[in-house]
Amino acid sequence: MNGNESKQVSANSVSSVVKAKVSPLGYPTNLLVGEQTFETVNQTIGSVVLQDRQPRPWWIGFTVAFALLMVFFFAVAWLLIRGVGIWGVNIPVAWGFAIVNFVWWIGIAHAGTFISAILLLMFQHWRTAINRFAEAMTLFAIACAGLFPLLHLGRPWVFYWLLPYPDTMGMWPQFRSPLVWDVFAVGTYFTVSLLFWFLGLIPDLATVRDRARKNWQKIFYGVLALGWRNSAAHWQRHQIAYLLLAGLATPLVLSVHSVVSLDFAVAQVPGWHSTMFPPYFVAGAIYSGFAMVLTIVIPVRKIYRLENLITLRHFNNMANVMLVTGLIVAYGYFIEAFMSWYSGDIFDQYMMTNRAFGPYGWIFWALMFFNVLVPQALWSARIRRNLVALFLVALAINLGMWIERFVIVVTSLHRDFVPSSWGMFFPTVWDWATLFGSIGLFLTLLFLFVRFLPMIAISESRELVAEPQKATTA
Repeated sequence: MNGNESKQVSANSVSSVVKAKVSPLGYPTNLLVGEQTFETVNQTIGSVVLQDRQPRPWWIGFTVAFALLMVFFFAVAWLLIRGVGIWGVNIPVAWGFAIVNFVWWIGIAHAGTFISAILLLMFQHWRTAINRFAEAMTLFAIACAGLFPLLHLGRPWVFYWLLPYPDTMGMWPQFRSPLVWDVFAVGTYFTVSLLFWFLGLIPDLATVRDRARKNWQKIFYGVLALGWRNSAAHWQRHQIAYLLLAGLATPLVLSVHSVVSLDFAVAQVPGWHSTMFPPYFVAGAIYSGFAMVLTIVIPVRKIYRLENLITLRHFNNMANVMLVTGLIVAYGYFIEAFMSWYSGDIFDQYMMTNRAFGPYGWIFWALMFFNVLVPQALWSARIRRNLVALFLVALAINLGMWIERFVIVVTSLHRDFVPSSWGMFFPTVWDWATLFGSIGLFLTLLFLFVRFLPMIAISESRELVAEPQKATTA
């Protein structure tokens, strides 16, 4: 390579050779599109955090989310005043929307760890543009999920009884209770996810700190950056700790939702007492989690014009993961029905018949439509590349996975062994207010995250800019 050629391949820019590489689907194989440099990456991502004004869609979305959050606060306040009787729970349906919402939010939280930890260990670089969204979504979904078991207690102000603290009364938690399992599983998952998310943020916080012009921004991001100076020693320790936390977080993808599924599997209720629940729940969690990531990323990409950083390849890969996990979930539905018939258990057989053709039958068939039929559109490359269609599919899957949790909880409880104890569950306005209010809490936290923290990993995106240079100059 002569002098003129070496000048063309600068240390901070992507070669035109890289841009020429095209996949059979017609979009670039490189993870970054266009003439990207270190500075354009810093500017594109960092400007969102440092600029004073946000685009109008951000303000509209934040206003709606904050209004729903106020609804949630009001619903919780009324719950604390009046008790769980304001919900539609009764005998025999003692578990209602609270547990449905809990399992749904925990499932959504799983995609963050999957994208960040497992794909990091597998050296899948396409995770770079979406892992920060997924990690933040994990924390916010866990925050929403963790509230519902506590509110479901009836006396949430004594929630600390679930923790094994050394008290003078010698009262210890009942470790055979699934509620205690949930406390440990969710608490561990939240702690590891928070550490993993913050550790990945540190280099980007330092970048924002160095670009900040206002004193409060320099102080705020300087404190969060923990004295990061971009030295080789810092990077060495950072990478070691990041990989260790990724290895620690990976088993949590399998363990946490398996523990949540055991809340049902250890019971003798028809439709719950099954060994297939742990893998079935894990696949469903990743399924709904990726759907929520798409639901978030597609609008944000459009609003903030991040097309050069979040490419069609990212959406294609996420859609493929959704398709695979969706097929596993559909297989779980089939096996659940088959085993009910094959077992010869009349109670289990009646449960499946009642689930499909009983009072809640229309909800069951809505579940089949949203979770089994609609995702089959992802076989088409056109659908995976059409962001409007992909967004609608993701919304359908989110709705379908919530319906699935409703079907599992309610249809198994409302008719069990003795006909004289049968009953119906009808959600009240406070059930719906708590559900939509929790969505408001999730979205409010998400909008604040987009406003004040880098939504895409700046340091990892710069690595993708630099890697083609190494390949071109080699």
